[in-house]
Amino acid sequence: MKIGLYQFAPEFGAVERNLERIVGTVRGAEAELWVLPELATTGYLFADRAECAALAETIPGPTTEALAALSRERGTRSVAGLAERLGDRVYNSAAYVGPEGVVAVYRKVHLFDRERLCFDPGPEPFRVHPLGDFRLGMMICFDWMFPEAARSLALQGADLIAHPTNLVLPYCQAAMVTRALENGVACATCNRIGTERRAGVELTFTGRSQVLDPRGRLLGQAAADAEETLVVEVDLAPARDKRITERNDRLGDRRPELYRTSS
Repeated sequence: MKIGLYQFAPEFGAVERNLERIVGTVRGAEAELWVLPELATTGYLFADRAECAALAETIPGPTTEALAALSRERGTRSVAGLAERLGDRVYNSAAYVGPEGVVAVYRKVHLFDRERLCFDPGPEPFRVHPLGDFRLGMMICFDWMFPEAARSLALQGADLIAHPTNLVLPYCQAAMVTRALENGVACATCNRIGTERRAGVELTFTGRSQVLDPRGRLLGQAAADAEETLVVEVDLAPARDKRITERNDRLGDRRPELYRTSS
């Protein structure tokens, strides 16, 4: 499967212009699945919850409708990070969109730092969804810190984890190698670049978007500080084989009855 990542620096608050850039990029390259950054249409550093809510949109809404139209035109699918407004709730969400429209929405479970001032934590468990003959799971950015997130998707049969990010810490790209290896699942992390200075805060994003195969091997990685479109072919079939040796299985050898779940 050809997986495309569009690493760029969204312009804060310019939802329509950011969406135009995304559509133009996806239209100009061939991939069966596109993964876009976290909060790809709004930018990241909201001054407060009110500003975040004002820039958020419904799902379905303008962004997902534009991506669905593009899917019908190009025969592709996409996972896009965006700020979602749902009643009086505001979520840091990822929408999985195909020619038929919105297939699924994941609302970020583990909020990072100032996100807690703007978003509500996702209330629903991690789930997997059809992707042709395979199964897709979604995480967003800081979810990487919690191995239970990727593991829960693997236990449900995910072959690929789509991972929109706005990374500022330097650890995730390396840590995702372990997530792929320990679960036998391919991982596509699409990060952003650039620096945002707002609300008395300055953040620089780390780029290095990447695709890993189900054995944790790096198939392609973008630069740390450049806009880049990365298209990588990945074989998802090995995700169905969890064997490590003739006698060891990544998931089958688990002994959850011995794992403490509370301190």
